[in-house]
Amino acid sequence: MNSSAYFISDAHLGVNPPGSVPNREQALVRFMESIKGKASHLVIVGDLFEFWYEYNDYVCRNHMDLFFAMRELVKSGCEVHLLQGNHDFAYGDFFPKSLGVLTHKELKLDIQGKKVYFRHGDGVAKSDFGYRLFRRVLDFPLNRFLFRQLHPDWGMALARFVGRNSRKVGESRIIKMEEYLHWANCMLEKTGCSYCILGHHHISGIWNVENGTVASAGDWMKKLTYLRMEAGELDILNFND
Repeated sequence: MNSSAYFISDAHLGVNPPGSVPNREQALVRFMESIKGKASHLVIVGDLFEFWYEYNDYVCRNHMDLFFAMRELVKSGCEVHLLQGNHDFAYGDFFPKSLGVLTHKELKLDIQGKKVYFRHGDGVAKSDFGYRLFRRVLDFPLNRFLFRQLHPDWGMALARFVGRNSRKVGESRIIKMEEYLHWANCMLEKTGCSYCILGHHHISGIWNVENGTVASAGDWMKKLTYLRMEAGELDILNFND
């Protein structure tokens, strides 16, 4: 019987900034293979890719082993869910139609008798005002249409350029965990959930708040950390195969 659930976030596949784990995408494939047959759920809580944009007849060939591993995990009976992040928010129908992986902006699941709420976490902190404004520009339909007119190779190159510069700016940003915890505590009350699972800030931890528990897996870029849920309890683990 599949009795474990696993949550990861922030792999940012497609780039290798200083300090990132070499070959971490292959490690993620091995992780998925290692939980096949014993996982009831795998939830990827945003920013699986450094950038993702779907064209009608184009899928990035650099991730074929990952796609195959996700499909095999679904075929084993595991529910695989993929949340939008601030880097990979433009999912279309490739994952649900071709791989059986469900995509979401936010997600609420019943797991092991617990109600669990998932959200990547971008824009929830009050100090992320500038990002919320920038996201509106990215989500504007005309801008989406114009980007789609670019050749995919040019679009990927442009996205990587913007991503590198935004990462440099983000490195000096101070993470105010109290803002994330306050928001998550409000969401626990609103949704009636016991757990709120976030990503985005790359800080791993489990925090008890007034209305439940907030947790983050950290990242799969520099640490290869993940959350495991068994018998309704959460642990933070590090993948080392």
